[in-house]
Amino acid sequence: MNLTAGLRKSASFRGGQTALVSGELRLTHAEVVDRISRLAASFRKLGVKPGERVAILATNGNHYIECYFAALWAGGIAVPVNSRFSIAEMVEQVRDAEPLLLVCDGAFLEQATQLMEACSSLVALVVTSGASGLPRAYDCEALIAESACCEDALRGGDDLACIFYTGGTTGKAKGVMLSHRNLWVNAIVTSMSFGFDETTIALHAGPLFHLGAGARVYTTSLMGGQHVVIPRFTPSDVLEAIARNKVTVATFVPTMLGMILQLPDLDSYDLSSLKLITYGASPMPEAVLCECLRRFPGIRFAQSYGMTELSPVATILQPEDHLSSAPRHRLRSAGRPIVSAEVRIADADDREVKPGEIGEIQVRGPMVMMGYWRQPELTAKALKGGWMHTGDSGYFDVDGYLYVSDRIKDMIITGGENVYSVEVENAVGSHPGVLQCAVVGIPHPKWGEAVHAVIVLRPGTSLSAAEISAHCRTIIADYKCPRSVEFRDDPLPLSSANKVNKELLRKPYWEGHARRVS
Repeated sequence: MNLTAGLRKSASFRGGQTALVSGELRLTHAEVVDRISRLAASFRKLGVKPGERVAILATNGNHYIECYFAALWAGGIAVPVNSRFSIAEMVEQVRDAEPLLLVCDGAFLEQATQLMEACSSLVALVVTSGASGLPRAYDCEALIAESACCEDALRGGDDLACIFYTGGTTGKAKGVMLSHRNLWVNAIVTSMSFGFDETTIALHAGPLFHLGAGARVYTTSLMGGQHVVIPRFTPSDVLEAIARNKVTVATFVPTMLGMILQLPDLDSYDLSSLKLITYGASPMPEAVLCECLRRFPGIRFAQSYGMTELSPVATILQPEDHLSSAPRHRLRSAGRPIVSAEVRIADADDREVKPGEIGEIQVRGPMVMMGYWRQPELTAKALKGGWMHTGDSGYFDVDGYLYVSDRIKDMIITGGENVYSVEVENAVGSHPGVLQCAVVGIPHPKWGEAVHAVIVLRPGTSLSAAEISAHCRTIIADYKCPRSVEFRDDPLPLSSANKVNKELLRKPYWEGHARRVS
């Protein structure tokens, strides 16, 4: 169970076929493996040994995929850095992971320079678009040209493959440790469910620092398919890439699909090659899904539910469940468990409940994470009793379909991005004029949920919503900053445990909604 196995196999059996398309660049399977092997050799020369971390801060492109697999080929551990983080958040993540190398592209040279100065573990910077004379910097293409190929380190099984960082209820990011086995099992099972094979041409439109998008890289590579990578999502770029490259599979978050539907010239694009759209990361508005099914009758749709800690998929709503002949209410479900996952609904005492009863969604199986990087107490809590406690609540119907009803953990999903309320509350609360603050998610027609702050100011203080947001942007990523602010004169309501009663704050916004997440 090795994530580089598919690369080697494809180079041997279909070496001359196209493996990766990025802009005007087209690489065959043999060329991709040759470049990855040379990069891995250069990483080793720079000090990467088995178990060393390699951080990647870059936009989507061929270099992202090549450097990611080169880290594994060299025996290292890949650490994607969320490029939407503020520099303070990036520094916190990189200091926690202690990588030896940092890979970046031209878009993030400023951040990379600051990281090299702030993070003592970093010994070298690999720049994909020219080193530009930066200290301790190496040009990626020069490294490929100057290095000979090397043998794959063949780390696999329970060896740590990557660390993906997620937000946390404590306000501190958590590094999710995923092994080769975790990711290999999930990739193989989902590829079988979705019908991936060597003829698959997969579009990567979402940021690869998210496992929801990155997981499709594993499935495509292990099956010997072709990657089509675009730097960032825009509806027109996506549809042009599909038409130009005859893409067969694309993965989106619901917000992306909603934006695609709004294109006035949508019908002018040739999407005849597209056979499957998978979606996930946040709940799909039923109206958007129904419109997709109406506008794209020749395309199959499938939903996946999970989280980074599950590598990332636990359940799938299959294409046949999207057909007009299937019960309409199933479109509101998250599907059934994949064959490698046991999923149960448990009460507060971790006892399994009956179908129809709401409780916490818990998962176990070979794709469940190894744990949180250097956080044993959080790991023990999350994996109590051998089950991953997702922090989501839901129920099974009598046919075994999972319905997600709410989130137990204090988290907002906006445009497919996870935002923990405490991160925003800490940022807002650091303003000297703020006395009290609570952050909740409220419905939003485009993003699913929006970050909403309820604030009590200190006596004699006057602040605007714009000033609050501007202050937050100096501390946290823009997508985490409040999109709306409510100022109150009275203290925030408290629960019986003397904590802010967020249920009361959320209630007016969610009245009339079937579920308390969107």
